Amino acid sequence: MTEQNAAGAPGASAAAQPATADAQQEGPVITQRGLWFEEFEVGVTYRHAPGRTMTEADNTWFTAVTMNTQALHLDAHFAESEPFGERLVNSMFTLATLVGLSVSQLTQGTIVGNLGFSEVAFPTPVFHGDTLYAETRILDKRRSRSRPGEGIISLEHIGRNQNGDVVARAVRKTMVFTQDHAKDA
Repeated sequence: MTEQNAAGAPGASAAAQPATADAQQEGPVITQRGLWFEEFEVGVTYRHAPGRTMTEADNTWFTAVTMNTQALHLDAHFAESEPFGERLVNSMFTLATLVGLSVSQLTQGTIVGNLGFSEVAFPTPVFHGDTLYAETRILDKRRSRSRPGEGIISLEHIGRNQNGDVVARAVRKTMVFTQDHAKDA
């Protein structure tokens, strides 16, 4: 669910919009957000929906905008002579999309920042027209020792194609706010 702005159009989270009294509003208001530190449970796996079909246009745009001139992503004729026989979706686009698919469910409005990746693997290539499905398992969590009101979450993101083949795996740490932040906001 999304909060609506004064005009009734879907809007950003309450943190990004000023709170206003709406005399016509009936019932509770639910703002879409990620999880606070306390809501993450080690060992839980979240399946994110919907999936994302990786198109030729997406791949070409991402590859060009990131200045990655690898012919495997851009040159169909060249790619035909390579081991997979066709262009591959840029693995950095796959990684970015994999993480992005988790945002609305896990970290929307609750993240402080991404701390880094300790592992990234692409065991199966992604091709134009493949659909990426994502899931995230919570590996570990701890409160920050130096930043009160924040905690560090270790996440394992798994990306699968429409056939269920693992196409990407990434382990990352991110810092999120605790529920105390919500009370202070």
